[in-house]
Amino acid sequence: MTRFLTLFSLIATLLLVSACNTTQTRNSDAPVLSRIAQRGEVILGTSANMAPMTYTKEDGTVVGLDIDVARLMAKSMEVKLTIKTLPFAELLPALDRGDVDVVISNMTITTKRNLQAAFVGPYMTSGKCIITKQEGLARAEQAEDLNTPETRMAVMEGSTSEDFVKTLLPRATVTTTGDLQSGVKMVANDEVGGLLTDYPICLSTLKDNPDAGFVSLFSLLTYEPIGIALPSGDPLFVNWTENFLARMEGTGILDEIGKHWFGQFGAVTHAE
Repeated sequence: MTRFLTLFSLIATLLLVSACNTTQTRNSDAPVLSRIAQRGEVILGTSANMAPMTYTKEDGTVVGLDIDVARLMAKSMEVKLTIKTLPFAELLPALDRGDVDVVISNMTITTKRNLQAAFVGPYMTSGKCIITKQEGLARAEQAEDLNTPETRMAVMEGSTSEDFVKTLLPRATVTTTGDLQSGVKMVANDEVGGLLTDYPICLSTLKDNPDAGFVSLFSLLTYEPIGIALPSGDPLFVNWTENFLARMEGTGILDEIGKHWFGQFGAVTHAE
């Protein structure tokens, strides 16, 4: 933990030295950056219910890999970070209205979402997996093996997991849930056969529930590029974020953050 925090602080300092100074941004072509500079604050939109990417601790603190990225982003802008938690399905509408300045929330870059917002990344790649207690479900080799009414699956509302089920498993019995923890509890209580979610969430769930009897099925059927969502009307903000992310990757800080939250699995979540 100490090594991680020391490296985190060191690289954050390097980022600050070389980052653009948004307090001097007064460009009419950069309305969001100007708004951030004038307020001295960048407002992050996140769902805070997808551990370990973004979640709320018992004391109300929002933490996670996505939050670490956002904090470094704010440091590089020389502004404070304000975190606004919203249901996942409401994040992009809030971004479009200007209620938040940026969305970092384990959000897959899709063509549909890209019509609503600009995306930078991916800063991580993922795929689908199923958390289950049923060995038969875990041994399924292809989507068709799961495409029956007897397959009872939970997915988070508004997620790409919901789209995946509707497209590839139209005959499955699907239950939507507002947050992932509710889905995990449904699997634990045998209310559904499995929870379909993203690979990092599976890793975290298995790690945090070693005695729950969970097994998992990791799918190679999807490519899930996770990105940073930005307002579409500010090309300078998009360009700034591209350079910020490139610096994060080049200095190795993304790998360090990944190792902190995923341990030995940290490198697995990145694209090859």
